[in-house]
Amino acid sequence: MNPFNQHFNAPRWVVLIIDILIVFISYIASNFILNSFLNTFSLEKLLFKLPIVVILYFICFLYFKTYKGIVKKTGLKDAENVFISNISAFLILLLISFVFRKFIESGSQETNIFSLLFRMSYSVIFVHLFITTVIMVVARLYYKWIYDYFFSKNIGIEKVLIYGAGDSGYITRDILQNDTQYNIKVIGFIDDNPSKIGKIVDGVKIYSINDITNQFVEKHNISEIIISIQNVKTNQLLNLSKSLEELPVKIKIIPPISKWIDGTYKSKQIKELKIEDLLGRESIKLDNPIINQNLQGKKVLITGAAGSIGSEIARQIAVMDIEQLILIDQAESALYDIQQTLKNKISEEKQDKIHYIVSSVRDQKRMSSLFNKYRPQVVFHAAAYKHVPLMEKFPYEAINTNIYGTKIIADLANEFEAEKFVMVSTDKAVNPTNVMGATKRVAEIYVNCISRISKTNYIVTRFGNVLGSNGSVIPLFKRQLDYGGPLTVTHPDITRFFMTIPEACQLVLEAAIMGKGGEIFVFDMGESMKIIDLAKRMIRLSGYKYPEEIDIKIVGLRPGEKIYEELLATDENTVKTHHEKIMIAKVNTDKCDKNKILIEELCLMSSQIDKHEHVVNLVARIKEIVPEFKSKNSEFEKLDNLTYEK
Repeated sequence: MNPFNQHFNAPRWVVLIIDILIVFISYIASNFILNSFLNTFSLEKLLFKLPIVVILYFICFLYFKTYKGIVKKTGLKDAENVFISNISAFLILLLISFVFRKFIESGSQETNIFSLLFRMSYSVIFVHLFITTVIMVVARLYYKWIYDYFFSKNIGIEKVLIYGAGDSGYITRDILQNDTQYNIKVIGFIDDNPSKIGKIVDGVKIYSINDITNQFVEKHNISEIIISIQNVKTNQLLNLSKSLEELPVKIKIIPPISKWIDGTYKSKQIKELKIEDLLGRESIKLDNPIINQNLQGKKVLITGAAGSIGSEIARQIAVMDIEQLILIDQAESALYDIQQTLKNKISEEKQDKIHYIVSSVRDQKRMSSLFNKYRPQVVFHAAAYKHVPLMEKFPYEAINTNIYGTKIIADLANEFEAEKFVMVSTDKAVNPTNVMGATKRVAEIYVNCISRISKTNYIVTRFGNVLGSNGSVIPLFKRQLDYGGPLTVTHPDITRFFMTIPEACQLVLEAAIMGKGGEIFVFDMGESMKIIDLAKRMIRLSGYKYPEEIDIKIVGLRPGEKIYEELLATDENTVKTHHEKIMIAKVNTDKCDKNKILIEELCLMSSQIDKHEHVVNLVARIKEIVPEFKSKNSEFEKLDNLTYEK
């Protein structure tokens, strides 16, 4: 912090002394002007009454803390505080004079000490109120002007623009100007309403979006533009951000009213505009009260409970009226994190219903023991290895976790007669080009096969990339931005479907209620997004210029990576559900009996061998189960020439 800034704000007693001097001089001036005009001015009476007036105003200043305002943050709140303090002092003086005249003076015209002290002139104290208030407010504005003109350039003041000159924008401006934790100055508003453009509100001008150019930003040293519009639609926000992101500023947004604390919000709640806010489609909203009703009193087990999807499902279910919640994950640090999160979120009574277990879904004996102990009625299977290049390098691990681990949990759900088994899958399982996607497709096939012979309802949920999940492209880009770039993209044409973590978890929970067994639920996720466009937007939203300050580097497709992802395989079609954004993929199950045997053999093979030459045999077996699995940029491409029985 600049030493002058600290010194300039610290001596509030100086402000108090100046205020007292204003009261002192204003009373003398008021008394002299009025009484000289009436030819009744008396220095003796003035000197007797002056201490009473000054002391009373001093007490009101202390009570209402008018002197504690920060000079650089002077605003309407300070003027309001001054007015309330001064009107209070005036009313007390008025009351004292009235009581003295009515009940003490008793009609006596003789001047005495009490009369000199307490018999105030109504006109004098009223004029004094007016003059004192005006001068005190003007003085504060003058202090602020001096501060802004002479010193603000030297202390790193942050200058911002607010998009939205409505009620929300004005509230945001007041909060920023009066927040003592941040040194922020609002330079102006931006609005698209022609009737508002050019007007000045409380000294702040309203500009058109066309006025905000690079030259304007540089001239006024603007660092941020804060979007302050309530109930803004995603498409509107997308278009708005496009018009702003070319500017060398950070773009932020205020929270919706539903997230304001006690009906108000603080400047620390203002967040940076994120890619999650700009999917290019409206967010999918599922608010089904039947979910809580159907899970009420149930024992729920979640595998992969410390992952991005598993942990969000856990957070949503933990607040419901369930009997028990069993959270399983092999990552003990991440499981500890979700444990601490839930401790702060739910009551102690509900905390007692949650069991945190460090274990692997690949450990059949341990999983069997847990199912026998807790006997879950609803199982959410989110445990999986998901990183494409790593699983291409270590297919043995992908097979043992994604296929064998799924088989273990699915078989136990059948053995212990769970009501529902919900598997979290991926769009990479559709016409897979890598080991990770292929193993998830094999897991889907096994789940659909066992669904035909079990009383348990087996359901699969399939969606695209989850924004902000562990290892996803957004955290990668954020780290690269922190390092100063460049951002790395594997191919200029590569596209992906995206959804947010809440959307993904809503699908999983909805599927748990809607599913009758054997379905694959998919989202209508709109148009896919080009990764290079996403990278450009992240650079610009972070306040950098592309490519001058942060560039993008094309590094080539990774092993197993494809340019375009799909949500449906060629032999699948969809059936609509009660929600227009949710579809059910009807899967071909003609070869279920054969595939089930092949999968069981594959799991047996994977449990017995792990040498590299045998791993090739394992991948070959996967290609036999999933004929549409065609490797890309991988050592396993040679296996695609083999012919399997169909």
